[in-house]
Amino acid sequence: MRILSPAISQLARLRMGRIEYFMQYPLQVQQQVFQNLISAAQYTEFGKQYSFSQIYKIEEFKQRVPIHNYDTLKPYIQRSMEGQQNILWNTPIKWFAKSSGTTADKSKFIPVSVESLDDCHYRSGRDVLSLYYNNFPESRLLTGKSLVIGGSHQVNKLAPESDSYFGDLSAVMLQNMPFYGNMIRTPDLSIALMDEWEEKIERMANAVIHENVTSIAGVPTWTLVLIKRIFEITGKDNLADVWPNLELYMHGGVSFTPYRERFRQLINKPDMFYQETYNASEGFFAAQDVIGEEGLLLFLNHGIFYEFMPMEEYGKENPQTLQLQDVEMGRNYALIISTNGGLWRYLVGDTIQFVSLAPYRVRVSGRTKSFINAFGEELIVENSDMAIAKACEQTGAVVNDYTAAPIYFSENKSGGHEWLLDFDVMPDNVEHFIDVLDSTLKSINSDYEAKRYKDMALRRPVIHVLPKGTFTEWLKSKGKLGGQHKVPRLNNERQYVEDILKFAGVTGVI
Repeated sequence: MRILSPAISQLARLRMGRIEYFMQYPLQVQQQVFQNLISAAQYTEFGKQYSFSQIYKIEEFKQRVPIHNYDTLKPYIQRSMEGQQNILWNTPIKWFAKSSGTTADKSKFIPVSVESLDDCHYRSGRDVLSLYYNNFPESRLLTGKSLVIGGSHQVNKLAPESDSYFGDLSAVMLQNMPFYGNMIRTPDLSIALMDEWEEKIERMANAVIHENVTSIAGVPTWTLVLIKRIFEITGKDNLADVWPNLELYMHGGVSFTPYRERFRQLINKPDMFYQETYNASEGFFAAQDVIGEEGLLLFLNHGIFYEFMPMEEYGKENPQTLQLQDVEMGRNYALIISTNGGLWRYLVGDTIQFVSLAPYRVRVSGRTKSFINAFGEELIVENSDMAIAKACEQTGAVVNDYTAAPIYFSENKSGGHEWLLDFDVMPDNVEHFIDVLDSTLKSINSDYEAKRYKDMALRRPVIHVLPKGTFTEWLKSKGKLGGQHKVPRLNNERQYVEDILKFAGVTGVI
């Protein structure tokens, strides 16, 4: 390891030249990515259908090719899963990343090409290291191992006779990872690719406590579960006592805002750093390039061409989209991508806001389908995460998970929001927690504040404190425990709230 790590760290530093190039010439780099994608796919079935060979300009592409979601691309993907090739992309597609993103019954299978693995996901992983070393040139990150808390699905054959496979993206990446990548990560693949999540946590905790772990990568929720089990085994209450050389936690998938203080308590180390990434089954989009500052650097030369749909266009028959030169800071955009995995004008489902235009940095503000706007309040996940964090700060609470949905108008009462919360540490006063949550939402969302005026449109939030572990047990009952499955933070309908309340045996508000 001591021989290998200096070489890898030197390569990580050299990569900064390519990163700085797309930071300096973003429009030109995106134009080249677009041309490469169109050229590569012009003789695929999809490319022929939309006459890619006759497309020379971005505007022509936007006029010819409609915006797609998973359902509209599914017929093409299904044929690829059956073994047909040259459908969406011009090189063989043998891997599919199984994704849900929500607790919906229907899984999505995102095609993963060799190019999307090498030029997007793995390249982005190297770039994250480069950005970190650029911030901390004296880092000893690669003198130890990275604890990778991946998904819970094995890589499986799609059919006995096929040569195609599926699994969580993390499982697909681990299965195909270059040898040097496996040398600097832990635990062993036999544990990392386990399918049963609870046993996996137990095996993982026992396997990694004796390693020299210098970094951790994983979704906050499951990372906390692992840390708790490690504390139970070791008798420690500070992760720095288990791994003295630990210096970095790389997180993504959900907002870190509600978890930040909890991690600081569990990892009591002044030189511990936190780096946010924005990656999904569809691609690795961005990462924090300046540790401690807001915003994720948009990766522009990773085989993804970006479009940005203003949210007022969302739901229209022919929505308009923008390129980088036209975006504005602070506005909500739905992210649309075309990729070297064969996704074309694909609506990811996330909303982002730009926090910088030179270079282009973004933050994830929510989901196109994860919001509450039953009364014109336009509440997005970014609002709710900030309000939960503020309420925790002022009441000493720690929230494991939460979800919320509207309470519809009744004959005698105005509408409202119903919140279900699983606390790891109860607030010192639940009523005060509600007041802080409510006042914070008013202070950061003018539409919410207007609707709350004298309880005319929205009454004070209704909160249910659920037994600890309810969300986990509910997910388990749906066969959705682990990996990318999670309870949506906000819903404009009541289906999840009512189902969870019923599962917990709690009477909700009708």
